[in-house]
Amino acid sequence: MGGSTVIPSLLADVGSSLQRFVDVFVGVYILLVFAYVLLSWIRLPYSPLVERVRRFLYDICDPYLRLFRRVVPALGPLDLSPIVAIFALVIAQRLVNALIERIL
Repeated sequence: MGGSTVIPSLLADVGSSLQRFVDVFVGVYILLVFAYVLLSWIRLPYSPLVERVRRFLYDICDPYLRLFRRVVPALGPLDLSPIVAIFALVIAQRLVNALIERIL
């Protein structure tokens, strides 16, 4: 008798945890994209630490952004692919969270 309320409660908790994970993951990735864009605009003096950070951001963000650079044309020196990529992440986040809510 008590088990019949535990399973729906457990599934709701799992769904909520999955949604929070998706939210945090997307939020962190958006921050990484912003940092990547800012570091591409700002020329800092050479430092091994800055180069490691720049290389990390390149390795993490550039493969994703390249998907959008193929589709979104650059407007002169202005690259709009990060903006489109962030919108795509937010839309994907909402779709995944809605899917999790429907399934669980």
